[in-house]
Amino acid sequence: MTRIKGGLLHAKRRRGILKHTRGFRWGRKSKIKLAKIAKYKAGQYAFTDRRLKKRINRGLWQIRINAAVRKHGLSYSKFIGALKGKNIGLDRKILAEIAQKYPGMFEKIAQAAK
Repeated sequence: MTRIKGGLLHAKRRRGILKHTRGFRWGRKSKIKLAKIAKYKAGQYAFTDRRLKKRINRGLWQIRINAAVRKHGLSYSKFIGALKGKNIGLDRKILAEIAQKYPGMFEKIAQAAK
């Protein structure tokens, strides 16, 4: 039986890897060995940063809520504790958005928490 080297599949696999590394710098966009490593590392960074994004956004929401609450004579921790005590079920993302876009409505929420 004759030997089949499978050059078409080999080239297709390499093309797929190089397609993912387009736009990378230096040899990582064109050299297959470096491109494989770069693609693997990019996947690791993407996985980590998807989780890091959640942490960063939560901190940003807390800062925005704290800045808005200070105007009404409360601290962030006391405000959140008061909301939980009054069973007001608004999460930090929504509270930050209300504080930024609708200060009048946020004032009513702050008064309700007091």
